Amino acid sequence: MNHTILLVEDDPTDILLMQRVFRHENLSKITLQVVRDGDAAVFYLSGEGEYSDRDRYPLPVLILLDLRLPRRSGHEVLAWLRQQPELKRIPVVILTSSKEARDVNQAYDLGVNSYLAKSSGLTALLEMMKAVNLYWLVTNVKPEVQPN
Repeated sequence: MNHTILLVEDDPTDILLMQRVFRHENLSKITLQVVRDGDAAVFYLSGEGEYSDRDRYPLPVLILLDLRLPRRSGHEVLAWLRQQPELKRIPVVILTSSKEARDVNQAYDLGVNSYLAKSSGLTALLEMMKAVNLYWLVTNVKPEVQPN
């Protein structure tokens, strides 16, 4: 089964690293869609504008969300998502460099499913994403999500 993950990340280096990780053979059944700011994430998830073609831009089974984003922060995207009846069940994993307690606590208060601090280096990131894949895409029972 092919799964779509939405990566919401503005750092080109982090995007490139994640794309390399997901091209790894063990993660090859995953389509990684990338948006670079919080507004684009909302447009993607709501199927607006260029993202209206759900064949090309399917709803993700998992969102990897950075906190520090242009236009709308990760916290704001998460707050918006959890207010959308048809989308609020999509699991969200914060993937950020911040380990600050207020960021972690705010994310959980807003309904994040998991909070991960970015690993430095390709090998560490690969191991982290293998664990994410195993838990969220293989082991975890996914909720029903109603496309809009």
